[in-house]
Amino acid sequence: MLSHVFVGITDFERAFGFYAALMDGLNLKLKFRDADTGWAGWMAGGQPRPLFVIGRPYDGNPASAGNGQMLALLAPDRAGVERAHGTALAHGGRCEGPPGLRPQYHAHYYGAYFRDPDGNKLCVCCHEPE
Repeated sequence: MLSHVFVGITDFERAFGFYAALMDGLNLKLKFRDADTGWAGWMAGGQPRPLFVIGRPYDGNPASAGNGQMLALLAPDRAGVERAHGTALAHGGRCEGPPGLRPQYHAHYYGAYFRDPDGNKLCVCCHEPE
């Protein structure tokens, strides 16, 4: 369904440090990194798409987080959700909801919410029973 997701950032090195740690914990592989252009992309092992891409906005204006916009990344298990949330906070993210069950979504939905250093809201979740 998706080709790629692009998340706007303001400081490439800061954002790369945050996302490199997060993606490594989720077993997503770096596909490219271009510090001169200010963008990088990750993919699931062996899969060319979808891509998760960070970069400076094309129009040259500052990046800004959208109200009501969120990207959810899939973790393999509940421990992966907890690790990703901890990694995000250790690398400059801020908590928007600690790891836990969210039965209002479905019986096995286990998720955590946080914002990256630029204010973009992310979720890491697992849909599997423990």
